[in-house]
Amino acid sequence: MAYDAVVLISFGGPERPEDVLPFLANVTRGRNVPPERLAEVAEHYQHFGGISPINQQCRDLLAAIRADFAAHALDLPVYWGNRNWHPMLADTVAQMRDDGIRSALGFVTSAYAGYSSCRQYREDIAAARAAVGPDAPAIEKLRQYWDHPGFVEPHADAVAAALGTLDPGRRASTRLVFTAHSVPVSMAATAGPDGGRYEAQLRETAGLVAAAAAPDLPYDLVWQSRSGPPHVPWLEPDINRHLRTLAADGVTSVVVSPIGFVSDHLEVVWDLDTEAAATAKQLGLDFVRAGTPGTDPRFVGMVRELVTERLDPAAPLDPTGSLNPTGPLDPGETAPRRRLGTLPDWDTCQTGCCRPARRP
Repeated sequence: MAYDAVVLISFGGPERPEDVLPFLANVTRGRNVPPERLAEVAEHYQHFGGISPINQQCRDLLAAIRADFAAHALDLPVYWGNRNWHPMLADTVAQMRDDGIRSALGFVTSAYAGYSSCRQYREDIAAARAAVGPDAPAIEKLRQYWDHPGFVEPHADAVAAALGTLDPGRRASTRLVFTAHSVPVSMAATAGPDGGRYEAQLRETAGLVAAAAAPDLPYDLVWQSRSGPPHVPWLEPDINRHLRTLAADGVTSVVVSPIGFVSDHLEVVWDLDTEAAATAKQLGLDFVRAGTPGTDPRFVGMVRELVTERLDPAAPLDPTGSLNPTGPLDPGETAPRRRLGTLPDWDTCQTGCCRPARRP
């Protein structure tokens, strides 16, 4: 299939204090989030002047992708639309229609399977196209990239850099702690065609990053940013509870790596840099938070590579992700994808894949 554009699709965030409550209303519509939790999260945004860093991070990523496409002679325009705040995806799709775009590929700022991290973005695309009408361009979501070198390697380098700031004399009592957004247990159980794919992918990413950055150190995968009613089971343990457990077990130093995220947005700078760092200080733990890919050239190049896979599935790639015409493949054969993991991947999700959580 021919494609004539790429659209960056992200979560969105407020950029003024007066945007915070309308933004949170969009995020939580129909989700039965307790009012006290909504007020708590609103205060997190106001702590930073009512501004989420995510929109500027998307602008930076958008500019980097466009520059990378131009440097590699990939002649596709790149648009940007959000799920929850301006620029809203429906407005972007309308602009794409007006620009004559007929078929596009969508890159979302989430690497994993799951309802919120994958299926809901596909629902967002369908809703935006329905709002625009029958002339809306077709948009196909690119594959998940939890184990792509362009995602894993920046995380691994960030962990190694964070470790380098700690006292080497305490390395034997140092722990790596990987975090991702917690989700309801019922939602996690439906992630992927065979269930449980969200957590499985995260565990694979954690293992890949740990093996590359510090194979001598133990590591854990824990969770952050829970937002649901207290009586609904979510993935555990929470990062703050886990830090208390580690301190009680004699751990002296921790490197926390938010592998569930692609940039340092509010849930990273509040839940980890603010709350978890404060917990670690109370416990006397040395605490360093590793960075996220952001606009790392390897991550930006990964976006181009995912697009190139779909433009020409039979085109082999060299180890840097550039086209490497080493000879024709057999008819119908596709070139191997650059991946570091072993879990299955796919381009088209099954109908019942990654259902939302059951609502009380």
